[in-house]
Amino acid sequence: MDIVKTKSLTRCYGDLIAVNELNITVESGEVFGLLGPNGAGKSTAIKMLTTLLPPTSGTASVGGYDIVHQAGSVRRVIGYVPQSISADGTLTGYENLLIFAKLYDIPRSDRDDRIREALDFMGLNDAADKLVRDYSGGMIRRLEIAQSMLHRPAVLFLDEPTIGLDPLARQTVWEHVNQLKTEFGMTIFLTTHLMEEADNLCNRVAIMNAGVVAVTGAPSDLKAAMDKEDATLDDVFIHYSGGQLETAGGYREARRTRRTARRLG
Repeated sequence: MDIVKTKSLTRCYGDLIAVNELNITVESGEVFGLLGPNGAGKSTAIKMLTTLLPPTSGTASVGGYDIVHQAGSVRRVIGYVPQSISADGTLTGYENLLIFAKLYDIPRSDRDDRIREALDFMGLNDAADKLVRDYSGGMIRRLEIAQSMLHRPAVLFLDEPTIGLDPLARQTVWEHVNQLKTEFGMTIFLTTHLMEEADNLCNRVAIMNAGVVAVTGAPSDLKAAMDKEDATLDDVFIHYSGGQLETAGGYREARRTRRTARRLG
């Protein structure tokens, strides 16, 4: 069953076509990765699918609901962890989750149990009463995932979930993402610049370049199709994105990434 489906989904900013007739499907229960160089249209696509941006043309559905005409229903069946930090550093981990529990209209009688369950699942019980500004970067990301799963969404959108994290924190986040899939049957839709991350987590990936999807498939199949022995997903990425693995993005994108990394510690 396709839980996310787009048909010619397009977003323009004036004369710039950020996403150009995107056609993808995501099956229920899989981890799907949207890859591409900076400026490829990944974040624009995820913002349309999470109803934060209206499409210029085309259609899409998430959980069976149209992202334009049934936006409220879409929001009820998704969780979203953006690139920028969404947790409030002046509050404790528990207090952050309590705010989200109220926003998600979780019944008062269920809130504490849901919050404790989410904290326990993400390994944050011991830090529940500590201010988030004292959390490590990895702890903040896990708290944000805990926030997004409080209402038990069918689809969880993660926009570069491990940006700025050290390898140990990154590995911890990967383990929890895999748990969300295996234990909750959750569908995960993520964007990332880390090919190792995509290779480890994703059942399938789509590689975008200049707003267009160049190829879609399982990482193992895409690597096998390369005319190169022991090809890596980096090789696949470079082949389909025009060799922009390290060169795209420019000053503004680099500044944003470094700012996020500093805030994550």
